[in-house]
Amino acid sequence: MPNLKDLKNRIASVKSTRKITKAMQMVAAAKLRRAQDAAEMSRPYTERFNAVMAGLAASAGGEGAPKLLAGTGSDNVHLLVVMTAERGLCGGFNGNISKLARAHAAELKAAGKTVKILTVGKKGRDAIKRDLEQDFVGHVDLSEVKRIGYDNAHDIARDVLNRFDAGEFDVATIFYAKFQNVVSQIPTAQQIIPFDVPEGTEADESALYDYEPSEEAILADLLPRGVATAIFSALLENGASEQGARMSAMDNATRNAGEMIDKLTIEYNRSRQAVITNELIEIISGAEAL
Repeated sequence: MPNLKDLKNRIASVKSTRKITKAMQMVAAAKLRRAQDAAEMSRPYTERFNAVMAGLAASAGGEGAPKLLAGTGSDNVHLLVVMTAERGLCGGFNGNISKLARAHAAELKAAGKTVKILTVGKKGRDAIKRDLEQDFVGHVDLSEVKRIGYDNAHDIARDVLNRFDAGEFDVATIFYAKFQNVVSQIPTAQQIIPFDVPEGTEADESALYDYEPSEEAILADLLPRGVATAIFSALLENGASEQGARMSAMDNATRNAGEMIDKLTIEYNRSRQAVITNELIEIISGAEAL
């Protein structure tokens, strides 16, 4: 049984931890509002862009279509772009994305496909590298980036497109967490090369258009932009999901610390009462002996 000094030190330690988790919760709550606004404001643009792309793809999907739309004619080599956070202490956010990517990689390998992995975010790299280090082809470090912008997504997209043009892979899929609310972030896999219409997207058929230049020429310019747009949207969703997960995790940690302090305080009071009782018994016994 720990003595009074040990219990007192432990209570003080847990109180210090609670102060830290409470502060991190408040910081995450402040960052969440901005990140959530950015993610939600990007959704209408992304959905509209995908609708236009779906309409163009439907009319230009025959022979002569760009490789980013039609593909290479094979699906033997897959590039998995796994996007996670640079920091931890956000519950199962990083682990859930990594788990989905590992499961997808296992399915592809079981089907005889070749898997290559590009990670964005240190936590994803650390989590996946233990099992799939031999499949790694690159890593994007965003630890020095204070606020995610389109330039960051453009740089990642350019790296992916350069690898595609060099014939390093046939299919590219991004993995991220779609933000729902503070307690719900859904791990998501989205194919970006060749262009695959996201589930729930309807082609823009509300009006008839005459394209100048041709649909193929427009797609040749729009498809690379579509890759960058999909990556940027995923980064924004990830940013909001990370802060929501961290806020929830730190709230749980703060409440758990409070419960532990209550239990330790009760144990401390009981131990202190036992010490006082023993001292009184000794005094009374000594007085009776005299």
